[in-house]
Amino acid sequence: MNAELEFLIYCIEEYKRLHGTTGRETFRLFERSGASRYIIDHYDALHTAGVEYTLSDIAGMV
Repeated sequence: MNAELEFLIYCIEEYKRLHGTTGRETFRLFERSGASRYIIDHYDALHTAGVEYTLSDIAGMV
């Protein structure tokens, strides 16, 4: 598994924990909104900022 995918999974897990959604619901939300692609495409910058920043950054997308 590559680092980008691992970070995406971590973000999905943290989002579902914070918002009380299931993994499936969160994955679908991230896919529909484009958040998954955004996280993968901007991995280099986002993973250094941390998951809290990343979730805040995508808040308007999801």
